[in-house]
Amino acid sequence: MEFLSLKKEIFGMDVSDLSIKVVKLKRKRKKAFFSSFNFQKIEKGVIEKGIIKDKEKLSFFIKEAIKNVKGEKIKTKYVNCCLPEEKAFLQVIKMPKMPDEDLKSAVLFEAENYIPLPLNEVYLDWEKIPGSPLSQTQEILVAACPKEIVNSYFEVLKKSNLEPIVFEVETMALARALISEREKNSSILILDIGETKTTFAIFSKNSLRFTSTVPISGNLFTELIAKNLKLSFPEAEKLKREFGLKEVIQLKFEATERVFKTEKGKIFEALIPALIDLVQQTKKIISFFETHDHQREKIEKILISGGGANLKGLREFLNLKLKIPVEIGNPLLNLSFLKPPPLNFEQIVSFSTAIGLAMRKP
Repeated sequence: MEFLSLKKEIFGMDVSDLSIKVVKLKRKRKKAFFSSFNFQKIEKGVIEKGIIKDKEKLSFFIKEAIKNVKGEKIKTKYVNCCLPEEKAFLQVIKMPKMPDEDLKSAVLFEAENYIPLPLNEVYLDWEKIPGSPLSQTQEILVAACPKEIVNSYFEVLKKSNLEPIVFEVETMALARALISEREKNSSILILDIGETKTTFAIFSKNSLRFTSTVPISGNLFTELIAKNLKLSFPEAEKLKREFGLKEVIQLKFEATERVFKTEKGKIFEALIPALIDLVQQTKKIISFFETHDHQREKIEKILISGGGANLKGLREFLNLKLKIPVEIGNPLLNLSFLKPPPLNFEQIVSFSTAIGLAMRKP
C-alpha cells in the first residue's frame, strides 16, 4: 500500500531482521532486465521482529548493500521499501458505492472498527478492489502501520541518503510478483518462509484477503538440525542445503530404521516438529479462510517463496500433507526479460519481495 508517492526512477529494497535484498530493474523495448542486485547480511539484534533497535548500524548496512551491488552502480536515491508484515494491519471492508470524494472519510470512519490502534497513531492507506459494476457495494483493502514503525524506517533511509517513494507491506509486493494476471480471480495461499518467520498471505478475487505470521523459519530449521546432530550452525546450514528432505521424500515419508540412521534421515527427524507445526498452522489458515469467506471460496493452490522454499523436498512434503497443489513461486512470471537474469532460480525465489517492490510503478 502506498504511503508516500513520487514519480522517479526507483529500486526495491527488502529489509528483514537479518538481511537486506536490493533489486533494480530496467526496461528496454518493453522487456525487463536486472540492472543491479545484492544480498547483505545484517548483524543479529539490529532489527528484532521488525522493530529497528540500532538505526546507525542499520544505516551502515543499507549503505553497504547499495555500494556493493552486482551489475550497474545504483545512482538513484529513490527507493520502494517494505514494512514488516508482523507490524502491519490489512483488512478488506465492504462499503456502499459512493463518489470518491465521500469515500475517503467513510473509509476512515469504518476502519476504526478494524484497526486495533487509534487512527492518530497509524499511517493508513486504502485502495478499491475491482468488482462487478452492477453491485451496490464495493470492497476496499485497507492497510495501516504504526507511525512509530514507519517513522523509524523513514529516518534510517534518510540517514542512508535515500528518498523513500513507497512504503509497502511485504505481502503486497509478494502478490505483485507471484500472482499472474490470469490467476487474479483464483484463491491462492502464499507461504513466504524467511530467515526468522513464515508469512501467510491469501490472495483471492483480485486482492489480498488475509495475512498472518508465525515464528517458523529457515533459521529454525537449521537450529533444529544443529541441536539434534550436535553441529555448528554453519555445518547444519550446509547439510540442510545439500540434503533437505530428499531421501525421505523419495520413500514417501515411510522412513525405515535404516533411513533414520543415515545423515539424511537424521535431518528429517530433526525437522519433524517444525514441519508438523508448519502443516498445522497452514491448515488453520486455510480452514479460517474457507469457513469465513462468504463466497465459500476454496484454496486452489499454494505458492511457497522466500529462502526457506528452497529446502529440498519441502514442496513435495507440503503437497502430500495438505492435499493441495504446491508450487515454488516464480517472481519473474509477470516480467518479460531481455536477457537471462544473473541469478539462479533458488536465488531468485529468495529475492521475491525485493523483485515485487522493484516492479511497483511510481
